[in-house]
Amino acid sequence: ALVGVALPLFLVTMASQNLPGVAAQRASGYQTPVSASIAATGLASVVFAPFGGYAFNLAAITAAICMGREAHEDPARRYTASAMAGLFYIAIGLAGGAVVGLLTAFPRELIAAVAGLALLGTIAGGLSAALKDERHRDAAILTFLVTLSGLSLLGIGSAFWGVVAGAVSLLVQHFRAAPRQ
Repeated sequence: ALVGVALPLFLVTMASQNLPGVAAQRASGYQTPVSASIAATGLASVVFAPFGGYAFNLAAITAAICMGREAHEDPARRYTASAMAGLFYIAIGLAGGAVVGLLTAFPRELIAAVAGLALLGTIAGGLSAALKDERHRDAAILTFLVTLSGLSLLGIGSAFWGVVAGAVSLLVQHFRAAPRQ
């Protein structure tokens, strides 16, 4: 179970949830301590795993929305959007069956389009920040494109492989730029 379930969940959570979560926080101007945040979510996952809460992480769509200007112009007041989202989560959880029934009545494409529109500001800010530094632009584009491709290899999704592709690109670029002796 450790290798078959826990390790893939760990890798997927780190690559497809925590890394985008940190990027969303940074794109919104928050300098959250990464190690402490990941340790806290990891501890919460360990504590709540026996009850079905096995993948606490930093990147929920609503969290990204609640960090942006759309939530409030004043960054110190954006917590109110998160609090309201939390109350909404509780209400949805209590009415889960009805909500799932309602959402399945809509076309999948419509749900994807609404989610995409909700994340437009976050995506634009993240891309702008990623492409700002010319030295890392190629790696950022490669990371984005591989992640967007939907590539799934060895049961691991495209977000992980996007990070791998970007890291390899940076290593190759660094190796090529290193002075030869």
